[in-house]
Amino acid sequence: MPSLSVFVDVPLAQKLEGSLLKTYKQDNYPNKMFLAYKVCMTSEGQPWVSSVVSKIRLQIAQDPSLDYEYTPVMGMESFIQASLKLLFGKHSQVIVENRAGGVHTVGDSGAFQLGAQFLKTWHRDSQIVYIISSQKEPHGLIFQDMGFTVSEYIFWDAEQLCLDPSVLLNVVEQAPHGCVFVIGNISNCKLTQSQWTKLTALMKSKQIFPFFDISYQGLSTSDLEEDTRFLDYFVSQDLEFFCSQSLSKNFGIYDEGVGILVVVALNNQLLLRVLSQLMNFARALWLNPPTTGARIITSILCNPALQEEWKQSLEGIIENIMLIKEKVKEKLRLLGTPGSWDHITEQKGSHSYLGLNSKQVEYLVKKKHVYIPKNGRINFTCINPCNIDYITQSINEAVCFTKP
Repeated sequence: MPSLSVFVDVPLAQKLEGSLLKTYKQDNYPNKMFLAYKVCMTSEGQPWVSSVVSKIRLQIAQDPSLDYEYTPVMGMESFIQASLKLLFGKHSQVIVENRAGGVHTVGDSGAFQLGAQFLKTWHRDSQIVYIISSQKEPHGLIFQDMGFTVSEYIFWDAEQLCLDPSVLLNVVEQAPHGCVFVIGNISNCKLTQSQWTKLTALMKSKQIFPFFDISYQGLSTSDLEEDTRFLDYFVSQDLEFFCSQSLSKNFGIYDEGVGILVVVALNNQLLLRVLSQLMNFARALWLNPPTTGARIITSILCNPALQEEWKQSLEGIIENIMLIKEKVKEKLRLLGTPGSWDHITEQKGSHSYLGLNSKQVEYLVKKKHVYIPKNGRINFTCINPCNIDYITQSINEAVCFTKP
């Protein structure tokens, strides 16, 4: 008698956006191009890695003093402290008052998994989560699996071709008391001083719990402090919050999944209570976090000379991104492409919206073999001197040929 599989009723999961890369790989066209890589790319078309990272990785591999013992459940303490100082600045109010802490996690998804588990258990008054960012984020799946009611919003205004901070304020005004707000890429939204004041006041009066996503520190402006300065507004208003701090992209350690879940509480006693509960959840989720990437980052952040070398590498890649965007805009202008393309250079960071509609995106993919996401948000580091002419000519063609 044949055995009956316990998996017989398991359906295939719905395909995610990652299928774009699969379609690209199956395309036999010789000049195909993929502009949706998550990581920063070099002009040679390879993932960017900070030069100092490669040097430190080699030193660690040859260090005879390392015993590779299991780390504590909390993770590497030196890595956590170095990460907190990078996020807030070593003289920050929360650092001085010892009311910021963290748990070493398995990347940023691990931080959200850990944070969601805590909120599910200890934030029972409201199981409603709002996720707002410059693009659709994967965090929603984590909160949905935990049983939260999730609503998602995007800053990008496709009509005005800009990131609109009023979207965030409008959603906060409508949100129910005590809900959780997951906010990504907020540093790219140019909120005024009065808007920051209004936002923090609304969150405080409604007891909304913020959960920030910091995954590109230094890769928006090359100024590490500027990219996280908005946290000062929340600290100054005595707002407690979680923060997923991913350090994979800004060091170029993509396969290491390096990050921490940051906790800011009103005082040290409350902080220790939260961290103790998070340790229990971490013990059940992964027990001990990986350390190779954390060792590399700690070595760099704790050495002033190495940290300066790393900062210079960030400045170099940001300068390159700005140059690429300027060239793309200028080439589209010279081609006479209809519309204004100022929005390309007005956006910060490696990933920005082209401002194309669905028909234009479809034209690029099917007719020109230029693969970009449906929302038109591309990785500008994928554009280099070898492909920029073909890409800009393809965009011009897509815009001209799909006009009503």
